[in-house]
Amino acid sequence: MDDDQEARESIRSIIEYSPYMDLAIWEEETADKGLERIKEMHPSFLITELTLPDMDGLKFGKKAKEIDPSLPVVVVSHLQIFKTVQTCMNAGFSAYLLKPIASGELLQILERLHTERLFHNSLPFLDTNKETTPAKLETDLGNPILAAMDYIRINYQKPIHLKEVANLVYLSPSHFSRLFKEVTEITFVEFLTNYRLEKSKQLLKITSIPIETIANLTGFTSAAYFATSFKRKEGQSPSEYRHMCTFSMTDS
Repeated sequence: MDDDQEARESIRSIIEYSPYMDLAIWEEETADKGLERIKEMHPSFLITELTLPDMDGLKFGKKAKEIDPSLPVVVVSHLQIFKTVQTCMNAGFSAYLLKPIASGELLQILERLHTERLFHNSLPFLDTNKETTPAKLETDLGNPILAAMDYIRINYQKPIHLKEVANLVYLSPSHFSRLFKEVTEITFVEFLTNYRLEKSKQLLKITSIPIETIANLTGFTSAAYFATSFKRKEGQSPSEYRHMCTFSMTDS
């Protein structure tokens, strides 16, 4: 959004010669047309000048976020005024760039916003709408191991200890450990780790979220432990697995 054609062309050129070259780019000069475009196309990002011919850019950005509260708004302006920058940030905008826009700064912001959007879109795979505290276990005393497995599926993102789960199914840790292996043919820790690794593989396939973040989101105590566990199970590192999946999708 900018009535300055030269400024629009500059931004378009940066994006078209970047990793985001496949993104569709829509340009408008007036706020009214811009709001209609947002309603129609639901863009991934909005880049807007603060000074528009028919509406204040700050007001325009707020109206855009009323249409789509999750829409990241990046403000571009010649104005280097702290109060203006603060007002934009308080309005929930994502970034403030000074003209003339430096390619590296814009791309760095797009990378951050792209990662955040991918993360937001991956929430259904992460089950992050679950409670922040471990969910309660519906204990079935006739099937304590099945109940324990359900508990892992619900709470895998959080710290889980064998003794904790054993207590929930009213078994001693030693008896629970033996019974779990009899039923599943693997240890409690192996089952938990394998489940977390399967969840991590989904995220490696469908997002560009940093590997360290994926490790944290799937319950691993560190990125190093995650990488070691992943390579032991899959025979390749998380980065190699992601590259393989990306290459397979491109090839197909």
